[in-house]
Order: sequence, then C-alpha cells, then structure tokens
Amino acid sequence: MTNKMWGGRFQSGPDAIMEEINASIGFDKRLFRQDIAGSKAHAAMLAKQGIISKADARQIRKGLDQVQAEIEAGRFTFSRALEDIHLNIESRLKSMIGAAAGRLHTARSRNDQVALDFRLYVRDTIDHLDGQLKDLQLALSEKAETHAATVMPGFTHLQVAQPVTFGHHLLAYVEMLARDRARLADARRRMNENPLGAAALAGTSFAIDRQMTTRDLGFDRPTRNSLDTVADRDFVLETLSACAICATHLSRFAEEIVIWSTSQFRFVKLSDKFTTGSSIMPQKRNPDAAELVRAKPGRIIGALVALLTIMKGLPLTYSKDMQEDKEPAFDAFDSLSLAIAATTGMVKDMTPDAAEMRKAAASGFSTATDLADWLVQKLKMPFRDAHHVTGRLVAMAEKSAVDLADLPLETMQSIEPRITKDVYKVLSVESSVASRRSFGGTAPTNVQREARRWLKTLRA
Repeated sequence: MTNKMWGGRFQSGPDAIMEEINASIGFDKRLFRQDIAGSKAHAAMLAKQGIISKADARQIRKGLDQVQAEIEAGRFTFSRALEDIHLNIESRLKSMIGAAAGRLHTARSRNDQVALDFRLYVRDTIDHLDGQLKDLQLALSEKAETHAATVMPGFTHLQVAQPVTFGHHLLAYVEMLARDRARLADARRRMNENPLGAAALAGTSFAIDRQMTTRDLGFDRPTRNSLDTVADRDFVLETLSACAICATHLSRFAEEIVIWSTSQFRFVKLSDKFTTGSSIMPQKRNPDAAELVRAKPGRIIGALVALLTIMKGLPLTYSKDMQEDKEPAFDAFDSLSLAIAATTGMVKDMTPDAAEMRKAAASGFSTATDLADWLVQKLKMPFRDAHHVTGRLVAMAEKSAVDLADLPLETMQSIEPRITKDVYKVLSVESSVASRRSFGGTAPTNVQREARRWLKTLRA
C-alpha cells in the first residue's frame, strides 16, 4: 500500500525494516500541541492572504481543536505507518473535515514544520526549567537565611581548609543556578525566530505573510535564510549545553549531600522521603535520590554529544539523520527536570546538624589562616613570614595532638616572642567566619544580607 501523504511517486509500501527505522511517532508524538499550534497559525495566515478560503481555515481550526482534544483525552490512535506526528494529525484531520485538510500543507513542508515544532517545544521546555530552577533557588535561599551563622568547614581538596557558614555554602549554588538560568534565557532569545515559511529549503512562491505567523506564535522575528532554517539544530545544541552545565552543578551538590549524610560526616540528615533502605542491612539509610541526581548528567551530556555527532557531517540542508535529534533531547530535558525537582525536595527535606558541622569546622587547624592574618595585622609581619611562623605552630600543635587554640601561650612565644594572649580571640571558628566581611565573604552578616537579597529578587 502506498503512503497517501507522499503520493504517486511510490507504487508500493515500505519494507517492514524501512518502516521500523523510519518511523518517529513513538517519540515525536509529544510535539502534538506545538504541531497543532503551528498549523492553526499557518492556516489563519493562508486565509488572510487569500491562499485558502476562510471557510476552509475555519474547518481546519475546528478540526485541529478536535484532534487535540482526542490526543489529550487518550482517544487518538497513533499509526506507525504514518511515520510522524505531522502525518498522523493531518490524516486524522482529513478523516474529520475532508478535502479542506489537504489545503493545510500549502506553502509548507515537513522540513519547516518540524523546525517550528521543535523550536516551540524547546522554548516551552526552557520556560518550564526556568520555573523549576527558580523554585530551587528559593529553597536554597530560605535555608541559607535560616543558617546564615551555622558554622561548617570549607574544603579544598576535600580537606578542611577554613571555617565557612552553611548558608554561605548554599548560596554558592544559588549563584550557579542563576548563571544556568541566564544561559537558558540567552539560548531562548537566540532561538526565538520563526522558521515557518522556509518550506522544504528554498522558501515558497506563495504570497505568505511570515510576520503574521511570527506574531501569532510569539516569536521575535522570522528566520532570514531558508537553507539555514531547515538545516539548523544549534538551538537544540545550545540548550542541551546549558542543560549539561546545569546538571553538572546539580551533580556536585548531590555528591555533597551523599558525603554530608554519611556516618563519617553526619552534617545533614535526609528523611524517609528521599532515602531508601537495604534489603539485607536493616540499619542502612541510603541517599538514593542524591545518587540518582549525581548520575543524571551522564544522560544529559550524552545527549549533547550525540547531537553534535549527528550534525557534524551533514551537508545543507535537511537529512533524515536529523530525525535522531529529538529522542536524546527529550530524554535530556526530562532527566534535568526530574533532577531539579528531586534536588529541590532534598533541600527542603534535609536537616543540618549544627553541632557536627561546628565540630568538623574546628578540626584540621582550620583557623591557621586567621593566625597568620593576626601576625600580619598586629605584628606587622610580612605575610610570607607569618605563613612560615604559623606553619611551625601547626606542626607543634599536631605533634601535641591539640588544636591551635589549645597551644599554651608560652609555646607560641617560643616560635614568635611577640605573640600575646589576644591571639586566642581569632582562633575560634565563630570569630573566623565573623571576620570574613569582605564583599562575597562568609561572615554571617554578609550571608544574611545576600540571602534576603536573593529572596526579594526571587519572590518579586
């Protein structure tokens, strides 16, 4: 049986294997809303331009509304023989309204149609992800405000470095997510061009009005080159790149949650909502949600690499290879959305253990830099000399198995005689974080101010 959508050139139907490899309806059916929106705008424009009658346009619009209602209600039967979402919708429309359905495809190709559908879908996805990321920023900022003065260790090389506050640590991710949102917004602005009207690759001889469909579909402008329009998928690549960076940020935070919730750290506790048990070890509480968020970038980065690989060798304009753009992109967008939702849930759910955090912050000679700074500020010692003196004092404390704050004054004075008892004022973790008042620093006053600034911005 021939495919009635592409007609008389072919006298017989495709081989079963050809049908299997060629069909995309299994995954591109999720584009039905975008496809119908594009078709409505296209039909309205054709009628305004006198290319089809207003009566046909009304029938088309009414029929498309019925098709959408059927799909949303789960009553629509998708056919693999009709290959994709475009032909499935058009075929059903024809069965509803007859010959008028055949006029819908005037001055249009599946090439500019799919470019339109996918742009609309990616645009909608960016808007959805942006809303999710904003919610995550809110959750982090609220917890940061609550824990603006909760002391924890800051790490370099996963070793205790200097005391910071838990609120300051959380706000670091708020900043990362702000850049993620900016990257997605930038990708959205750049891709917000209307491809409808490029047709197969060369434009059309019909007197269409691309400005009208641009306005109706919420684009900023029409695309300017028909060849580029149907060949382009860099709007997907750019969005996937932004998604991959965002997923990497989420993965780093998830890794920290995994570490923090171990019995060795005990910095935070997750409830039953975001943990699982063991089938054999009854004592276990596994941070599976965090581990899965940590794993999601593998799929998202993989989707980016897959599409780069697909596009890298294609001559202009459209090739069937480009059908392979959607499935990995859909999976990547779904994976990121789920990871954001899980992370937001964990942020709201986790309970910090301030005592354990402070205990860890006070270990590992974390106030050594404060001691060196004191030597510079009070004794006017060059920092390199102060660094050397502090290093010797750390070695002595380590040998005696005590912290710097527990070294006797006379012991300190054996290394540097000018040290006075005032030095002990800077050796507590609380005084350390309080002193970091430089712009962007971890002082509780800074953290509280930044948390409130973010909350005001995000709630506006």
